[in-house]
Amino acid sequence: MREARLQARLRRYGVHTEGVVVDRDLAPSDDFDVTPVIEFTDRQGRSVRFAPVATGKRMGLDLGAHVPVVYLPERPENARVFTRKHLRPTDIGLLTGSVLFLGAAVWVALTS
Repeated sequence: MREARLQARLRRYGVHTEGVVVDRDLAPSDDFDVTPVIEFTDRQGRSVRFAPVATGKRMGLDLGAHVPVVYLPERPENARVFTRKHLRPTDIGLLTGSVLFLGAAVWVALTS
């Protein structure tokens, strides 16, 4: 829910800019789990780095790639990559959770 709230605030109040994939962090336990590091410049001219929430080989985040970024002016470190691919995992999770909750509520109502 926290991620969904953040994404809603980013859509409403976020500042859009462009970032560049400048590094890749490898997870110590897995040679194939690579997290890209994206860097952008905020409105104050400060360089900000962050790792996207949604990662994977199909996300198109190769080293040197330019990606759209959105951030809240008061918290640029909480930036997100602003593409459908990167926002979709949260949307799918919310939809799945909502359907399960509604199904449980209907089941309780029908069995009472």
